[in-house]
Amino acid sequence: MSFKKSWLAVPAVLALTLTACSGGAGSADQSGASAAPAGDVVAGDPIRTNGSEPQHPLLPGLTTETGGGKVLDATGAGLVYYDAKGETHNELAESIESSDNITWTIKVKEGKKFSDGSDIKAKNFVDAWVLVGAENQDNAFFFEPVKGYDDKGEKHDLAQGIKLVDDYTFTVELKQAEADFPARLGYSVFQPLADAALADMDAQGENPIASGPYMLAENGWEHNVQIKLVPNPHYDGDRVAKNAGLNIVIYNDMDAAYNDLQGGNLDVLDAIPTSAFDTFQSEFEGRSVIQGAAVFQSFAIPQKGHFAGEEGKLRRQAISMAINRDELVKALFNDTRKPAKDFTSPVVAGYNDAIPGNEVLTFNPEKAKELWAQADAMTPFSGKFEIAYNGDGGHKDWVDAVTNMLRNNLGIEAEGKSFPDFKSFRNEITERRIETAFRTGWQGDYPSKFNFLGPLYGTTGSSNDTGYSNPKFDELLTKAAGSASLDEANKILDEAQQILFQDMPVIPTWYGGASAAWSDSVDNVEINWKSVPEYHNITRK
Repeated sequence: MSFKKSWLAVPAVLALTLTACSGGAGSADQSGASAAPAGDVVAGDPIRTNGSEPQHPLLPGLTTETGGGKVLDATGAGLVYYDAKGETHNELAESIESSDNITWTIKVKEGKKFSDGSDIKAKNFVDAWVLVGAENQDNAFFFEPVKGYDDKGEKHDLAQGIKLVDDYTFTVELKQAEADFPARLGYSVFQPLADAALADMDAQGENPIASGPYMLAENGWEHNVQIKLVPNPHYDGDRVAKNAGLNIVIYNDMDAAYNDLQGGNLDVLDAIPTSAFDTFQSEFEGRSVIQGAAVFQSFAIPQKGHFAGEEGKLRRQAISMAINRDELVKALFNDTRKPAKDFTSPVVAGYNDAIPGNEVLTFNPEKAKELWAQADAMTPFSGKFEIAYNGDGGHKDWVDAVTNMLRNNLGIEAEGKSFPDFKSFRNEITERRIETAFRTGWQGDYPSKFNFLGPLYGTTGSSNDTGYSNPKFDELLTKAAGSASLDEANKILDEAQQILFQDMPVIPTWYGGASAAWSDSVDNVEINWKSVPEYHNITRK
């Protein structure tokens, strides 16, 4: 997945009960033939912003990267949503309650509608969630706490734990008590699907029936060109669109996106290319931002050949210690990034920059050479070390810098390997065809340390790109999830990270930050906790 907060302090979201008042709604079909319940349609031109071609159809169970995630966050509503600071609010949920943190009773607000005019009911959640498990879709891992989830990751009968009670009520039974379960429910995999969507998932993947503030325009997904969204007239929640829509322009070169922003052909750019880091704040004075975000950057090394077993562990540690992260973030990112000290993010509660073992992330070329020599004593290294990256994401400069450090500090042949676009790059990874090291990154789905660890390094994690598996790490994840308090959970997760510092399934590089700029034709631009603009609030002058 790709990427997210001044270093914002994200509050603990462990409330046992989340309640809100139900709102009223009108009725209309998707064409908007009858009155829009959310108010008058905003006139003017859509907001033009940058994006990438989604890797998969636009389905909650399949979307694990930011290209599709940006669309689903805009077109989908969940039981809860996260505001710009990462705080949790009810959206489609009337209440989420439990007396034991095992069995949760969820009541859906009445009167809410999908963009096709059909009612949003409890069954639209139940059927959508059970389907993700039954088909073992990419995001099935997020249902790991639910009774019926298969820990081997092969077949999930979530109907064991998810039960329909009545039109607007359902229950979820977990395998153990988990106090923070409601806080996860704002992630897109937990969005409902309309009856018509469940009947034709191919059509839903290409043109989703929306539950959120936007919906796709007619023929809105022009593949590899742009995705056009218009306000959903049936949405009447807290995130009602205050603009005429979004045109998400797909770029294969971030410098081209920046040029369009300079030329007035783009309104909001949420990823400044490295070539503009020194100048964009002065050029867009009063219309730019640098702030911390829930983003973690790294690169992974498949555990095979010279990188398998004990030899591989030594080589991964050596590579990590051969990288001068402080120099990289200063030279390439003008200190808009922070060198990684762990595998999570400084903006989530419980962040700890002093976990035992994290010295492996400190630049130490002498120790790096020593570890590499130990590995060579097992099997002499041969060949070239490559780091693959998507050429449309502005990664070339840092990959070149890292491979240059590896050449200088380890004496090996190393270079980058560019893929033309994010989609083709991710397909090589998810289909396990990639033979080289490859850049990885994570943008938080919900504000929690667990979200930065479980999906990426758990044996059945939804975004475990390397196939990493450590039973002790998995045990600690389960123990942390069942903790009685956030503080206790975070201490256990720090124990789990000590294992990661030994195994190094990925090489942490830095924490991403939000760097964005916008044109003088728009107002009310705010970048949220995970580095994405709050699009619904942007207005055109």
